[in-house]
Amino acid sequence: MSAPISHDMRDGLREHRRKLTRPRQAILDIIASADHHLTPAAIHKRARKKYPHLGLVTVYRTLDLLTELGYVQRVHFDDGCHSYIAAPHGHAHHLVCSTCGKAQEFSDCDLDALIATLQRKTGFEISVHMLELMGRCPACAASQKALTRQARSQ
Repeated sequence: MSAPISHDMRDGLREHRRKLTRPRQAILDIIASADHHLTPAAIHKRARKKYPHLGLVTVYRTLDLLTELGYVQRVHFDDGCHSYIAAPHGHAHHLVCSTCGKAQEFSDCDLDALIATLQRKTGFEISVHMLELMGRCPACAASQKALTRQARSQ
């Protein structure tokens, strides 16, 4: 999805008086290179290959920090669980497959009028927005259709 950790992200951590420690670097690299959202447990498992002493608590704390700073985006699911994907700073849009977990970034958004209306109605000063659309990717949708056809023919 994204390239390994950029200088902007390192600078952003420094700007917020945070260090880019080896555990944070491992977590950031895992998220930045993933093509789908990852649970904290999956991030922990993958990151331990790079940094064997990494604790799950560190993963959760790092994810909270990176979400707060806008470098990762939390993907919410109906069952209350969540995963994480890389997010361009301040502006993130993703299509997320609820079957296989693949996340695809997209840049088209025409939310300016909606944002202006919401600011006017609520008094909020909106500076960042993230859009997350859930559904099935083409491969999963095709697979489901094939299974349905197969079941009907039996």
